[in-house]
Amino acid sequence: MQIDVREIARRAAGRVFAERGLLEHGQAHPAQPTLGGVHVAVDVSAPAARSGGGRELVTEQCLAKTAAGGTYLVADNAIVTPLALEEAHRRGIHLSRSGQGTRVRVAIGADHGGFALKKDVVAWVGELGHQAHDFGTRDENPVDYPDFARAVAEAIAGGQCDLGIVIDGAGIGSAIAANKVPGVRAATCCDVAMAKNAREHNYANVLSLGARMITRAAAHDIVRTFLATPHGEERHGKRVAKISDIERRYMRGDGARA
Repeated sequence: MQIDVREIARRAAGRVFAERGLLEHGQAHPAQPTLGGVHVAVDVSAPAARSGGGRELVTEQCLAKTAAGGTYLVADNAIVTPLALEEAHRRGIHLSRSGQGTRVRVAIGADHGGFALKKDVVAWVGELGHQAHDFGTRDENPVDYPDFARAVAEAIAGGQCDLGIVIDGAGIGSAIAANKVPGVRAATCCDVAMAKNAREHNYANVLSLGARMITRAAAHDIVRTFLATPHGEERHGKRVAKISDIERRYMRGDGARA
C-alpha cells in the first residue's frame, strides 16, 4: 500500500489548528469542530520528523522499536499522525504526554445534568495549570449525553487532547458512550482512591463524574487526583494491553465494530 506522506502531514497539521480553534474560540457544538489546513514538509527518514512549525511529528515509523503494550514518550507539543495513532492502537502502545508535571490538554464535556459542575471543572483545570477545552453543553436545556461524551472521546482518540472529563447526572452513561470510541478508557470515579486507581492500574484517559452522586468538594479532589496521577508499573500496562486486544478482536479492518 502506497502511503501519501503529504496527506498524513496535512491532516495532522489540520488537527493542530483545530486544537487552537477550540481553545481560542470554543466549540459551538460537538458535531461542528473548528478545522484548518496547512502544507507541511516532512522528512520521514528522521527518527522523529519536524512539522513546518518546528514541532515533532510522530509517525508510525517512530513506534517501530517500541514493544507491544509499551509506552512511547511524546513531546507535549508534538503532532501525532493518524497512522501513528492507528499503529499505537493496533499494538497497544501508550502514547504518554502526561503524568510528568507537564501542562495537559483536557477535553471537558457534559450534558444538562452536568452543566453546573462542568463550569467548576473547567475553572479547576485552569487553576491546576492545564488547558481546558470545553466541548459543551452551553446551558441547562435538555441534551443527549452520548453526543458530548463522544466529542470528548474522539478528541482523546484523535490526539487533540491528552485527557478527558465527561459529566452527567450519574457518570455512568457518559462513560459507556466514551468507551465505545476505540482507544478510550473511561472510568466512573466517585472518590480519590478510584481516580488514583483508574490512572495507575487501568491507564484511564477519560474521567467520568456523576454530578448528582458526589459533592462539589469531592469532585474537585477527584479531578485534581486524576490529572496528577501517572500510569503505574509495567505489570499494569501488560493488563491494559489485553484490554486493547479485546477491543481489536471486535473491530473490522476499517475501524468499525464488527
